[in-house]
Amino acid sequence: MTVPAPGLPARVRIHEVGARDGLQNEKTAVPTEVKAEFIHRLAAAGLTTVEATSFVHPKWVPQLADAELLFPLLGDVEAALPVLVPNERGLDRALALGATRIAVFGSATETFAARNLNRTVAESLAMFEPVVARAKEGGAHVRGYLSMCFGDPWEGAVPVHQVVRVAKALLDLGCDELSLGDTIGVATPGHVQALLGELAAEGVPVGRVGVHFHDTYGQALSNTLAALQHGVTTVDASAGGLGGCPYAKSATGNLATEDLVWMLDGLGIETGVDLAALTATSVWMAEQLGRPSPSRTVRALSHKE
Repeated sequence: MTVPAPGLPARVRIHEVGARDGLQNEKTAVPTEVKAEFIHRLAAAGLTTVEATSFVHPKWVPQLADAELLFPLLGDVEAALPVLVPNERGLDRALALGATRIAVFGSATETFAARNLNRTVAESLAMFEPVVARAKEGGAHVRGYLSMCFGDPWEGAVPVHQVVRVAKALLDLGCDELSLGDTIGVATPGHVQALLGELAAEGVPVGRVGVHFHDTYGQALSNTLAALQHGVTTVDASAGGLGGCPYAKSATGNLATEDLVWMLDGLGIETGVDLAALTATSVWMAEQLGRPSPSRTVRALSHKE
């Protein structure tokens, strides 16, 4: 039953991350053909943005070592296909294959920057500067991921002003949009609204901000609703709830795309996503991985008679 609530956007764009953020956390590499089929099915279900892969060194993310093999298999996919690049070498690899949507991945905290990027926050921003500049010169759209926006497993709670400072720095580099990551899933709705409010106060347009919640404490949907109430219209999610963070062991799965679509459908918010087709895709992917999907909506819909 659709029952709209006041003060919410009419439409939300879902930034699907299952094929990249989800599969990079698998203990064994998923075959390239299976990844390609997964992305095709996600797009066919109505997702207009499907993050495809990451052009990082295979030593760091061996599960995505097949980026050069995978990307050419996606030429007929009718969706935007962002790819993650860590540096100029990764950008070169992505551009050589015709990628037109690039993402860089920064940290709001020093400890995670050191563990994930082997750099300070300032050094990582300096590394991103030529990546963003060159991507923009080539006409590419650039997304800036910012991790540890609400809490860090080593540093604890992250001050809002600290997150805002790094977020603005990423936008100042030329990023078209910013994804605020609750990497270990500790955010609560008031914290979400406080951060979004401070960003707005500092002149960051809400239209350039997306949110990326993990469901460690079961708060991902409530945090998403808080963001929607603040005007956010881009939400990251992962089909079937796949993924976590390989560099933060306390991180559990991303917000499941099906759970998000169920909530948005109930609120009358358009996404363009066919929930039945998406659920079938996640059931299929769970079969490939040999385990059931953690998504509550997938479990509920796939067990109906």
